[in-house]
Amino acid sequence: MTADSSRDRDRQQQPVTYAAVGATQAPDLLQYPPQGYRPLEQRGRIGHGDERWHYAVDELLTGGVYRGAGMGVRITPVTAGDAELTYHHVEYDTAGEPVEAAQVGAADEVYTSSGARHLRPGDIVVVGLEVGESLWLPLPCRVVLLEQAAQRVMYAVGTLPGHPFSGEEAFTLEQTDDGSVWLTVRSFARPAAWWGWPLLPGLLLARILIARRFLRALMGAIPTQQA
Repeated sequence: MTADSSRDRDRQQQPVTYAAVGATQAPDLLQYPPQGYRPLEQRGRIGHGDERWHYAVDELLTGGVYRGAGMGVRITPVTAGDAELTYHHVEYDTAGEPVEAAQVGAADEVYTSSGARHLRPGDIVVVGLEVGESLWLPLPCRVVLLEQAAQRVMYAVGTLPGHPFSGEEAFTLEQTDDGSVWLTVRSFARPAAWWGWPLLPGLLLARILIARRFLRALMGAIPTQQA
């Protein structure tokens, strides 16, 4: 077993490093973030039409949003046993009425036309600087939320031990009735260690710049299918 695979196995058993799982979905996150955390939201139009929508969904759910922002990414699928224990929270319609009860169980596996696998709750996502076949400054997270509808896709990742921040980040794709496609990046975070607090202003600026790069990552040219 390699050192990387051993670390991935260990991360499958680790809890996230914050308590407010799902708080990126709170409407008042920017005004009332979890105590001690700094919130962030960046939203932008990334294109128009069904082709852009389907491309953006696949890029978002296969790690392309990270690669397009200049990062390396490693995704470790949730184990079969842990997938069966995944909790799916109550879903609500726009009026606030529940439309689907909470349940426990594995989500279906979905693949793109090129064979890339969509993320599922429980997957481990590690991003960092790509150096050869290695990642420098790895930032480990777990997929803690995933929601998919006809015109809205959202997933959120929560930080794991070893990440310099503690908190959660969510990506939400929406297609409006006029065909426009929008990406919203929301997060709340604080330094995970004492040494991060003196660097907080710089770290907060870095979060803003990276969120903007996520938006640009899904605005690029759509690859043409080769016959």
